[in-house]
Amino acid sequence: MGDLPPLSQMIDQAHGREPADIVLRGGQVLDLITGALLDGDVAICDGMIVGTCAEYEGREVIDVTGKILVPGFVDTHLHIESSCVTPFEFDRCVCPRGVTTAICDPHEIANVAGIKGIEYFLQASAHTLMDIKVQLSSCVPSTTMETAGAQLEAKDLTPYMDHPAVIGLAEFMNYPGVIHKDPSAMAKLEAFRGRHIDGHAPLVRGLDLNAYIAAGIGTEHEATTAEEALEKLQKGMRVLIREGSVSKDLQALLPLITERNSPYICFCTDDRNPLDIAEHGHLDYMIRTAIAGGAEPLATYRAASLSAAEAFGLKDRGLIAPGKRADIVVLDDLASCRAELVMCQGRVADAAAFAARQDIAPVALNSVKAPAITAGSFRTAGNRAQTPVIGIIQGKIITQHLTEDILPQDGDKRPDITRDLVKIAVIERHGKNGNIATGFVRGFGLQGGAIASTVCHDHHNIACVGVDYDDMALAANRLKDIDGGFVVAHQGRVLAELALPIAGLMSLKPFEDVQADLVALRRAAHGLGVTLEEPFLQLAFLALPVIPHLKITDHGLIDVDRFEVIA
Repeated sequence: MGDLPPLSQMIDQAHGREPADIVLRGGQVLDLITGALLDGDVAICDGMIVGTCAEYEGREVIDVTGKILVPGFVDTHLHIESSCVTPFEFDRCVCPRGVTTAICDPHEIANVAGIKGIEYFLQASAHTLMDIKVQLSSCVPSTTMETAGAQLEAKDLTPYMDHPAVIGLAEFMNYPGVIHKDPSAMAKLEAFRGRHIDGHAPLVRGLDLNAYIAAGIGTEHEATTAEEALEKLQKGMRVLIREGSVSKDLQALLPLITERNSPYICFCTDDRNPLDIAEHGHLDYMIRTAIAGGAEPLATYRAASLSAAEAFGLKDRGLIAPGKRADIVVLDDLASCRAELVMCQGRVADAAAFAARQDIAPVALNSVKAPAITAGSFRTAGNRAQTPVIGIIQGKIITQHLTEDILPQDGDKRPDITRDLVKIAVIERHGKNGNIATGFVRGFGLQGGAIASTVCHDHHNIACVGVDYDDMALAANRLKDIDGGFVVAHQGRVLAELALPIAGLMSLKPFEDVQADLVALRRAAHGLGVTLEEPFLQLAFLALPVIPHLKITDHGLIDVDRFEVIA
């Protein structure tokens, strides 16, 4: 938050003794306390709301006759890196849709570049139009069962805990480490005790959940069923309902969005790319989808702003009321949630405002240091036909732990497209050990070629799926040439690609160009038979060893339920 205006000036403009800096005239304000639509002007003094429910004179008057004004939306948990663009392009992409606060965990870039990645986001937060709040990444890497580019301990994080953009400790993914008191986990929990600690506890229930919450963890975004979310609510957790490009939990949790529950319900996107944002939307999509599904508008808009702000201790926003930040979204109607005008701390989010921002230099360039890959790198040895297979569940990042008989041929277990069994590999790319692990996955529908990516949660090594080993090698090696990104290859040709040179995660291009490249990538993937709407982020989550049930890292296949590498 910027410098506050003088109190005397706020009081004078609030009382009408002097003209307000800006007046929004002619609209109705949605009161998120009572649910009423309030008539009257909204008066703004140097970025702060000072008056409502009255007539005001202003140095600048904006006519919003016939419109409804709601507080700016708060995305309570996301990784901006997963939008594939810089914080500045993310700002330009979603702020005009009504998102005025983004609470981010930069653990994607931190897994590549360490504390320098977190510093990049802290520096960017001082210059974006929207207010970017930063949670300090708690699990870099997420477990000991992967090779990341960096490792952060409590001593690395505590120097930043009082930074003005920092809220607290980001999602604590190593939930077994919390429950069983791992020393590194305990050091971080102790260091941030009494501050906000964000959660990540998929399918954690009962006594395990009690222990997790008792550690001081108060928010959680991994609930995938209403039953699971209800237990978390009943134990005092605030449930962040997630609707990302892969993890789609809104429909399952829709029954919980009631006026009674709404003070403890928030919205988040976690991982949502510009293509999904362009075609469907961001938090605006969640709001209109929830209302269309039967959720009460008051409960829905509370979850999008007031409840979100209070969950994270942001007492200066979440309402259109005197003394609050002028984070305001102007709508035609509540049901459609189409932003006509957005203000961030009193500034209209238009082209001029975005152009006036100060940019900062990118970090973590030239980060892909993978070994040279050949077709032989993807062979899977083994004498037993019985083989673990990762089973994709559409719309979920939770996977099945399947078992299939795959007979070795000449010392190698081969892909079998008749059974939708394709090869998956993770290649260490930070220059640490050159590990390569292989396995099998079902659910892509791939009929030929290969897809490869350096967006590979959370360690961000190279993940590759394919039917043809030569194409897999081509795609993986091409990622090194372009310094990270996405590649689709078939019959010895690269069909489509998107370079992500910032840590192998973010583009240097405008978000519109990234959208266009993602369209071409999706078209190329679907041309190879892929049936998933978002194959690239789905691939990324297959390597995350803190999401049940079967995953793969550069260490090998991971039984997440046992929290161990499969021998």
